[in-house]
Amino acid sequence: MSLDRRSLFRAGGALAVAGGLTASASAVSAQGEPEAAAAAPGGLPTRNPLVEQRADPFITRPVNGMYYLTGSVPEYDRVVIRGAATLDGLADARERTIWRRPSSGKMGGYIWAPELHRIDGKWYVYFAAGDSDDPFRIRTYVLESAKDDPREGGWELKGQVVTAWETFTLDATTFSHRGKRYFLWAQHEPGIDTNTNLYIAEMASPLALKTTPVRIATPTLDWEVQGFRVNEGAAVLIRNGRVFVTFSASATDARYCMGLLTADENANLLDARSWTKTPTPVFTTNDATRQYGPGHNSFTTVGDRDVLVYHARDYRAITGDPLFDPNRHTRVQELRWNADGTPSFGVPVGKGGPVVRLSPADAPALFVRHFEYKLRVDGNVRDLADSQFRFVPGFLGAGTVAVQSVNFPDRYARVDGGVVRVDPFEDTDAYGRAASFVRAPGLTDRDGVSLRLAADQDAYLAHDTGRLAVSKPGGDRRARERATFRVS
Repeated sequence: MSLDRRSLFRAGGALAVAGGLTASASAVSAQGEPEAAAAAPGGLPTRNPLVEQRADPFITRPVNGMYYLTGSVPEYDRVVIRGAATLDGLADARERTIWRRPSSGKMGGYIWAPELHRIDGKWYVYFAAGDSDDPFRIRTYVLESAKDDPREGGWELKGQVVTAWETFTLDATTFSHRGKRYFLWAQHEPGIDTNTNLYIAEMASPLALKTTPVRIATPTLDWEVQGFRVNEGAAVLIRNGRVFVTFSASATDARYCMGLLTADENANLLDARSWTKTPTPVFTTNDATRQYGPGHNSFTTVGDRDVLVYHARDYRAITGDPLFDPNRHTRVQELRWNADGTPSFGVPVGKGGPVVRLSPADAPALFVRHFEYKLRVDGNVRDLADSQFRFVPGFLGAGTVAVQSVNFPDRYARVDGGVVRVDPFEDTDAYGRAASFVRAPGLTDRDGVSLRLAADQDAYLAHDTGRLAVSKPGGDRRARERATFRVS
């Protein structure tokens, strides 16, 4: 009788305690896809999506031990905040409405993309609002609260943030750098044939600009002008001697994507010449992971790890205006870094449990990755998703695991003769034996992991001069080290 993958998934596969990851069996959906409900090590969530129907998500960095989440609600009628001690806790946290649009008049139209910032001991929410008689007459407004907890009352509307033009304005963010506070936003500039460009100015206070706006990005490239000519939704991350600004472009359907601007940290950020736009998008729709239109991101942290926060849909086809499709869900995944100090976004990872990378103990600066569907060990893997995997229930029942590719989730690590590949799932006994492993504490480092072939208790996956192979290390110390992997 052939193996039934869904039956095996429903039966579950115990994940051995190793590398500090989840020790219990993964929960399994009726569709046979693993769904994790527990947090990964270090507090990184495993849920995807984290929160449903919250677009334009903004999660604060930890403030007094708490994360706070806000974002656009499908009704576009209010500002909401939820808080939790962990990112994963935001999924089930009670949500509070801190402000609701008036029933008529100014700000009585669409309410979009709130951001929550702690500045000089007070909370501020920057949000976009239209008017009741013209919901697309969008301008940027600000709320202020002196409370310690932003979910409490005490919010006061402070009015509109005035810019150089009285035009369509949205997606404001703020950041501090070298003793100055900056405002960064999207706006339609008269005389320019675009929907929105990106602008930056120094702030005189959390409520007002100090300097004349400087345009730092205009949608001109093919991937920025699909459906609409849009640069919007900026987010700032200062790392490795540079100021990085992500932004979103094109229409809000599957064509929506993210771009990147970069400036040296010592540069004059108010000089447009300081900014360089990466010529290709850095985060896009991915059919393999079934994630569509990723964008309007923010950044948070878990310990010393950077976390990418964004929204995306689970389907491509949309009926009607995509702006009114409610299913842009809040998602999070770890942001990695290239050897040259630039951010590595990978792909929107889709549903499932913790995403991990594996480094052989004998070459800890290298990573297991697939290339042309063969598993090998490389350094400076710029195609991040090629080196990302998930441990999921194995195909030989309890006690076994399979190693699933993140960017090709229909493929699993499989031993094929002397080669280890990531191959598409086959509902056969032979595939099940070749793609199932027993996950054990590392042979030379119990904080690591070793993967023994389920069909051969003496054989392990091992690093062999740049490739992943099968080895029988026995008692040889060096061979056991090559069969041990660190999990990150």
